[in-house]
Amino acid sequence: MQFKHPEFLYFLFLLVIPILVHLFQLRRFKKEYFTNVKLLRELSIQTRKSSKIKKWLLLFTRLFLLTFLIIAFAQPFFVAKENLKSTNEMYIVLDNSYSMQAKGKKGELLKRAVQDLLENTPENYNFSLITSSENYWNTDIKSIQKELQNLDYSPQEFRLDNIISKINARKSAFNKDIVVITDAVGIDENQTKGFKKEDNVYFMVPEAEKKNNVAIDSVFIEQSLDNFYEIGVKLSKSGDDAKNIPLAIYNKEKLIAKTLIDLTDNNKTISFNIPKEEFNGYASITDKSLEYDNTYYFSISEASKTNVISIGDDVKSNFLNRIYTTNEFNYKNFTLQTLDYNLLEKQDVIVINELKEIPQALQTTLKSFVNKGGNLIIIPSNESNLGSMNALLSNFGSVQMKSLNVNEKKITKINFNHPVLKAVFEKKVDNFQYPSTKNSFAISSNQPAVLTYEDQSPFLVSMDNSLSSVYLFSAAINKENSNFLNSPLVVLSFYNMAKINQRTGVNSIIIGEDKPYIVDTFLQKDEILEVKNQNEKFIPVQQIMSSKVKLNFNENPQKDGNYGVFNKNNFVQNISFNYNRTESNLDNVNSSIVSNFEEVNDIDTLFNTIQAQRTDSQLWKWFVSLALLFILLELLIQKFVK
Repeated sequence: MQFKHPEFLYFLFLLVIPILVHLFQLRRFKKEYFTNVKLLRELSIQTRKSSKIKKWLLLFTRLFLLTFLIIAFAQPFFVAKENLKSTNEMYIVLDNSYSMQAKGKKGELLKRAVQDLLENTPENYNFSLITSSENYWNTDIKSIQKELQNLDYSPQEFRLDNIISKINARKSAFNKDIVVITDAVGIDENQTKGFKKEDNVYFMVPEAEKKNNVAIDSVFIEQSLDNFYEIGVKLSKSGDDAKNIPLAIYNKEKLIAKTLIDLTDNNKTISFNIPKEEFNGYASITDKSLEYDNTYYFSISEASKTNVISIGDDVKSNFLNRIYTTNEFNYKNFTLQTLDYNLLEKQDVIVINELKEIPQALQTTLKSFVNKGGNLIIIPSNESNLGSMNALLSNFGSVQMKSLNVNEKKITKINFNHPVLKAVFEKKVDNFQYPSTKNSFAISSNQPAVLTYEDQSPFLVSMDNSLSSVYLFSAAINKENSNFLNSPLVVLSFYNMAKINQRTGVNSIIIGEDKPYIVDTFLQKDEILEVKNQNEKFIPVQQIMSSKVKLNFNENPQKDGNYGVFNKNNFVQNISFNYNRTESNLDNVNSSIVSNFEEVNDIDTLFNTIQAQRTDSQLWKWFVSLALLFILLELLIQKFVK
């Protein structure tokens, strides 16, 4: 037991006063004897004994009364178990990602969590509130009441590790209490490693009653026909099978196609034919769970031809004429001697076809071409100068060509998951007629291989960045060295390598993904592009690259939908934005993350627990009560004890 005001204990010396009073009252009586007073003598003895007991009782009563009263003024208390944590700063982390749109027993998880905070957070309690989209530092519940009531769902994925980093960046002399309110969808244990040992971490994990959800994951062009696009709408589900889900395609507000679907598998692609014209609309479904992933906005620009130049011998490049046909491509071949360097920056794809030497001027031009978003395909010659080849490759990644092997090797492995071939095969092929090469260069690379030899060495590797790709063959593919030109793979690979940046044919950006987007337009130095629709507009980060402009959207826009790119008031092209679907799978709940932390059911329980563990047990009221009790005892003794 400890005392807030131990100086009052000096007043215990006052206990000597009732003792002195008692001693004065116990003076010895002088004895006087009379005749014939025997009866009175006996009565006197009894009275004196009774009076003596009464005085002793009063003495002890007054001593206890005075003792308890003095101790009450000293304010005794028992120290709380977590007394040292009473100065901790409070941080409340609130998940407002779209998975919190799911419904629990008392409504939507986010709205219920907000209501719990508003009702049960003490009014004068200081804390910081951090969400996926907003930060409120050193505030109280009254100050942010309106903001909480209007808190909207964030298109950003809930990343607990990023929020922990923000909290840890706040310099403070005090330790922290961190309360995390999340449904734990998509969170893994690695995201909790940022918590410090001295932090007190509490998890409140509201749970959705039903975890059924259907989402539109993506829309892409499966194939381009003469008058129609065959588009694929990829759907996914979590929970039980979904039946009779309506799926519709709209161009602007005009209904183009509609169907009912049943989802028994987790993923399913539905195909539609739409007119081959400029498209600016969306795909839409209706289900009873999350709403944010029921609409997928997409745009299809008017078809334009891809510009391709090959540099090499006319005869050896003849096969490219049959792949890059005039209905989809503007294709030309030049020898190194006839090449006009000014044409290169206007191309989408450049093919280096069996050049023995790559001049330094061409290396510099190709580096700039790739950095500005162009695709580069390199086919070596058996007589290639490795010095100039590796000097060029060093600009794009850690890929190097080694010595020439003269052994025949078969190409036996296809990377079906690589973007070049991902949408080509409906299923993996086992009985494929694999091509071979007679001579090939060894390639040192940690980059993904598209095609691989039987000895696991790469035949075709890709070096990718956010804007473009560089593809390197390990061998010449002319008919003297390989039968690759007779394989169906040659058309598939070269076509898709040229179209890889436009492989879906759909303009659709995921909000929050930091990926650049190329717009084919020419800007003067004082001109800028603006992205807008009826509800929102913003100016993206942009970089002029010859006849193209690279755009970076960062966290813009705030809302999904169809937008237009404008140069002042001049329309440039349509573009669509969608929310990331990482929050769609409600089965992806990691409830085990709370195993290493304390779990609470609601905010009221949390604050009661903290108060009980960190508040000292005050005892002065008990001592005041005991003092009053002894006052009452004294009154009773005075009245009833003779």
